[in-house]
Amino acid sequence: MPTSCRKALRKFEKSLPIALLRTREVTMRLFKPFIDSHDLTMPQWRVLRALAEDEALDAKTLAERCVILPPSLTRIFRGLTQRGLIEPVPCTDARRHMVRLTPEGLALFEEVVQESEPTYRQLADAFGAERLDTLLDLLNDLRDTVQRMPDEDPAEHPALRKVAGMR
Repeated sequence: MPTSCRKALRKFEKSLPIALLRTREVTMRLFKPFIDSHDLTMPQWRVLRALAEDEALDAKTLAERCVILPPSLTRIFRGLTQRGLIEPVPCTDARRHMVRLTPEGLALFEEVVQESEPTYRQLADAFGAERLDTLLDLLNDLRDTVQRMPDEDPAEHPALRKVAGMR
């Protein structure tokens, strides 16, 4: 890499994608044991967590909310249904696949939350509850900002042309 590019490049520790990945990894280590102890995967937990806030959700909404690709969500639905944690909800629109927590699913959700809540409180105490709340607001604002940004046209960006197989 030319020296001029290296000088202009922000330090590795100030790279937003790296900082987000590192933070995700260390934060997940705090909560993953609670999920693992109930034989759940993190994506399964995200689905249970999202459904606990709503009576029922459709697959498209769950995929977006839980950041899960639709084919993976289908497998997650199958596993959670076989365990009796979620159930399909009758829907007048046959194209929409709606699901909700079963009483067993809600009980499991509440059990995991009770077990993990002391760790969440420890994190809030150590980092500062207000700072944690501000951080969450800022992360949501950042996500919304990035989603509103126009998509790059690969034809106008040399690096994207390479990735897209354009010349």
